[in-house]
Amino acid sequence: MFGAIFLILVLFGISQPIMNGLQKRHPYLKAGLLNQMFWYHMFFGLVYYTYTLFNRSDSVLYFLNAKSGYQNWFDAFHAGTEFVEWLAYPLVNYLQFNYEMVMFFSTWIGFIGFIYFYCFFKENLRFNPKFEGWDAITIFMFLPNMHFWTASLGKGAIIFGGLGLMTYGLSLPGKRIPQLVIGGFLVYMIRPHIFFALLIGMAVGYVLGREKVPLYQKYLTALAGIVLSVLFYEKIILYLGYDPNNLLQSFEEESALNVQRLQNAGSAVDMGNYSLPMKLFTFWFRPLFIDSPNVLGIIVSMENLLYIYMFSKIFHKDFIKFIKQAPAMVKMSGIVFFSISISMTYIMSNLGIIIRQKSQIMFYMLFVIVAFLDWQKTQRIKKRGEIYNRIVETERKRLAESAESTEK
Repeated sequence: MFGAIFLILVLFGISQPIMNGLQKRHPYLKAGLLNQMFWYHMFFGLVYYTYTLFNRSDSVLYFLNAKSGYQNWFDAFHAGTEFVEWLAYPLVNYLQFNYEMVMFFSTWIGFIGFIYFYCFFKENLRFNPKFEGWDAITIFMFLPNMHFWTASLGKGAIIFGGLGLMTYGLSLPGKRIPQLVIGGFLVYMIRPHIFFALLIGMAVGYVLGREKVPLYQKYLTALAGIVLSVLFYEKIILYLGYDPNNLLQSFEEESALNVQRLQNAGSAVDMGNYSLPMKLFTFWFRPLFIDSPNVLGIIVSMENLLYIYMFSKIFHKDFIKFIKQAPAMVKMSGIVFFSISISMTYIMSNLGIIIRQKSQIMFYMLFVIVAFLDWQKTQRIKKRGEIYNRIVETERKRLAESAESTEK
């Protein structure tokens, strides 16, 4: 464990220039908050490591496979589970990291995702939306379930780090190529279909967004997204285990098989007969307290109540108007969130798996909601400004008329 403690201190030092560089580009960022987030996330790395001492964890298998499952490094270079082992291979075999050190290095990758999601939220909002007087974005960044499932050697930490980098890069794609390339690579190698959804979301959001961008640039971006989607289509479909020539039937067969597997894993929810809205509700907001058999389930239930509360904010007459006017990043986030949610509802029927998988995309929903709240506040300020200007203009006219009548 001494090696892991030393590594955490080294990673804290490595994080400082990254955070300082972001703070120079974004002066509104708080270095102190980011440092607190680092130690908070490392604490959850310790919590997850303790969890693995008493429960079965895939992280142990990843470590053992990386250590002795391949003759050389690039034997493991494949999308999916093997990519986790490919990343761990040089750490284990060249740098001689033990299990604890590889765990905390992966925890750090998850922390990188939080940094860049935080930057993405802050730079795309004018105000700090509040939740009962508390800064909503700060609350989102410290949700326990988000940190727990992104704090171990596994797909969760790696893809979350990649999503944070890629999403931040998409805000200014021409100026953030390193973040786009690294983030896109991580996302694609862990879950190609999520990378596929981001490409589609980017293309559609960029075309439909209200940014003042030359029309040819919008269509070039959309065209690039479509071309990449077409190029990757067959490979992604094959990766997911479907037949590209008979997609619908193979999707139904694979979905039924996955449901059966997940039901046999415990904590099963029979979603086969659920309507689509009920499937989505289950995926987004369960478990609730009646589904929670342990402490972890109770904590997740409390987070889900927060999600329900935040989601209720969009049931407002102005939301459709907002979506029509929304910038590209909002539309991209909405498309990514709903498209991935719908696809996952057909293969998920185990609450344990649902809790883990949805942590990868919930920030997109939360961003759409706080962007809506931000827009509402902007509209209220504009309306007050218009009322003030009318009052000033009315008073000016009254004084002018009064002065004119006095002269007469």
